[in-house]
Amino acid sequence: MVAPAQTPDVIGYAHPDVLVTTQWVADHLDDPSVRIVESDEDILLYEIGHVPGAVKLDWQTDLQDPIERDFVDKAGFEALLGKAGIGNDTTVVFYGDKNNW
Repeated sequence: MVAPAQTPDVIGYAHPDVLVTTQWVADHLDDPSVRIVESDEDILLYEIGHVPGAVKLDWQTDLQDPIERDFVDKAGFEALLGKAGIGNDTTVVFYGDKNNW
């Protein structure tokens, strides 16, 4: 269980219990049960810099079905996460640009 962010800046979020602080991320960079995932609208941002150890999910090539013009299906998403080292017992911290659009 992840301790939720307990800072004033989360007031107004619908589910602040799913947010963590940057300090929490820093404290868990080497935790094998935690996977940091970055996905950006600007697909070049990951190459410019990212959280140490973060994996990149390209929203255009990884998360979109090239034929259906929709998100990948459940099986495709599960396979993608498996390749990224994410399983049912993994805590995932997901972040990106554009205020995490």
